[in-house]
Amino acid sequence: MSDATFFPANPFDAGDDKLHEECGVFGVVGVTDAANFVALGLHALQHRGQEAGGIVSYDPETGFNSARRFGYVRDNFTRQSLMDTLPGQLAIGHVRYSTAGSKSAAIRDVQPFFGEFSMGGAAIAHNGNITNADALRRELIERGSIFQSSSDSECIIHLMARSLQRDIPARMEDALRRVEGAFSVVAMTRTKLIGVRDPLGVRPLVLGKVADGWVLSSETCALDIIGAEYVREIDPGEMVVITADKGVESIRPFRPAKSRFCIFEHVYFSRPDSIIGNRSVYETRRQIGVELARETPVEADLVCPVPDSGTPAAIGFAAESGIPYGMGIVRNQYMGRTFIEPTEQIRNMGVRLKLNVNRALIQGKKVILVDDSVVRGTTSRKIKEMILDAGAAEVHFRIASPPTAWPCFYGVDTPQREKLLAATMSEDEMRDHLGVDSLKFISLDGLYRAVGEAEGRNAKCPQYCDACFSGEYPVEPADMLQKGFKMKAAE
Repeated sequence: MSDATFFPANPFDAGDDKLHEECGVFGVVGVTDAANFVALGLHALQHRGQEAGGIVSYDPETGFNSARRFGYVRDNFTRQSLMDTLPGQLAIGHVRYSTAGSKSAAIRDVQPFFGEFSMGGAAIAHNGNITNADALRRELIERGSIFQSSSDSECIIHLMARSLQRDIPARMEDALRRVEGAFSVVAMTRTKLIGVRDPLGVRPLVLGKVADGWVLSSETCALDIIGAEYVREIDPGEMVVITADKGVESIRPFRPAKSRFCIFEHVYFSRPDSIIGNRSVYETRRQIGVELARETPVEADLVCPVPDSGTPAAIGFAAESGIPYGMGIVRNQYMGRTFIEPTEQIRNMGVRLKLNVNRALIQGKKVILVDDSVVRGTTSRKIKEMILDAGAAEVHFRIASPPTAWPCFYGVDTPQREKLLAATMSEDEMRDHLGVDSLKFISLDGLYRAVGEAEGRNAKCPQYCDACFSGEYPVEPADMLQKGFKMKAAE
């Protein structure tokens, strides 16, 4: 594909009303045909980015080899002819959903990025967002750097190129000390697999063991698909340098800081079969439903999830409230990207192409719909209309996260603040806007209790990054402030 090739948006995707994670990263060292393991890992991480994917491998005979493609992993990295071009026992990969950089997605924006240095080549895949990328880019361009992509992640490669350190891991340390924001990085040299998390540990990264090799992954569910054993999380502010013969070396290149892991990973981004902080994501989401039922009771006949992300919370809500659980909405699992010409009439069908109401179950019932979040509210309104059209007597929304009132600048694709429903409306106003009988969100303290913080949120020193709910940003979004973004006034 040429750099001018663009990936069309899915005309039937109702996902514009959901927050999207930027990407997933995966790397393997010390196994034959490492790229095959990476392809499987990326397939398991597909929920973190469906726009594009890439793999870089290294083989002593052929050197570094790269393949970057638009679309799903299954449509590209399952062809033997392509995988044969990626030999070697060391490989990294990346699946992408664009946040920083161009929304029109040229192939040059697809990671991993590669750089040739005096001591050899290196490839890098980045999950997160650099909040001072504009300032860094301006400085680097003034000093002669030539950027190939619109991605903030490319700054890391250029900073590495300008470092005076003698080896690539040390150059990466140098570069990442200049970077602000959130980053979980998986990188590789000719012999080393490298993983780094930012000092606050905003984005996830885990270490696994497979046969005689090692694995780095955004989530534990991707270890399962290749039969790897989960070893541990990479700590916030930690760099691991892994070789096939010497194993894992741990380095602490940053000043210690209190962890501020993204709490929305628990709510929505991570797969329910992953483990975060030694806690099952599924169990945490079920517990969110339990807390939600305690905080926001309502008389009803049926608890229904908005599939699939609302399902564990709905199960917890039903169990705690004693109201029967039912699959009142069914997802069409086989809706392709381009199965029909997207005429205006088809586009207007929107949610109905993805979801269908179980009319026999819904008719005449007072229904509680449990969803993970409300962003713009467009999808919630359409689902409410579908439920009422099916004959429901009442519709009550229960949301498994607090109101999303602030944009994220750490690797999540969030609409501008004025387009977030909770930024411009009270809870009652949102209820009236959606046209439902009641609308309630879990409290911030309730969410913290559900993720294992028995005393709730520590207001003076929050245990997680919850900026999208609280407006309290653990890293100042320097670039956005330059563009006029107004942070929440200190209380």
